[in-house]
Amino acid sequence: MSKIKVGVLGAKGRMGQAVCTAVTATNDCELVAALDLNDDLSELVSSGAEVVVDFTTPSSVEANLRFLAEHNIHAVVGTTGFDSEKLSKIAKQFDASKANVVIAPNFGLAAVLMMQFAAKAAPHFESVEIIELHHPRKADAPSGTARRTAELIAQARSGMTAMPDATSDVLPGARGANVAGVPVHSIRLQGLVAHQEVVFGGPGESLSIRHDSYDRESFMPGVLIAVRKVAQTPGLTYGLENLLALDS
Repeated sequence: MSKIKVGVLGAKGRMGQAVCTAVTATNDCELVAALDLNDDLSELVSSGAEVVVDFTTPSSVEANLRFLAEHNIHAVVGTTGFDSEKLSKIAKQFDASKANVVIAPNFGLAAVLMMQFAAKAAPHFESVEIIELHHPRKADAPSGTARRTAELIAQARSGMTAMPDATSDVLPGARGANVAGVPVHSIRLQGLVAHQEVVFGGPGESLSIRHDSYDRESFMPGVLIAVRKVAQTPGLTYGLENLLALDS
């Protein structure tokens, strides 16, 4: 059986290094290119890469994806910072390509389940807020996972009355960022990796759903699932849960 030829962008970063290690350790994938800032993307073509994993930065990922779509190379993206306008643009690029793209706010299997559980609980509570915690080197706030969780919660609460909140900000930002109507609070502390807690409140009770990633290795099973399945999912697929559903 031929191996999937994989390239990695952002290969010198912490996530990129973990992806390179994970790909090399498999029996069905082959690492053919490991590129970082200022490296020539044409090496992805000359190396015969069939799938490229991008863990770069929000400022460079769009150009990378445009290159991959133009050269019919499948993409798996863990870089965050995508809004609906950017996703629409990328979808059009890959619709015009022979390649597909998977973009996931989080590749941790437990994190994906946390988001699904939060969406399931959302219609049953009057109030909900999200607290996301990451290392201080993280480039964006709120995290892509928190944004995606808030969007899923908002969809699940569609048609419900607005959440009760009579508080006024004495200082701007005291109530966090408003993402799809859900307050999101971002914490950046040395020693953390990636963590998120969704807190629901109702009359006389609360429910907390929390996910913790203690090591970047936790994201690798999800990355490898996307590498193996991206060729089967036409166009843009947003969210790892859509790939997990292929097994159900």
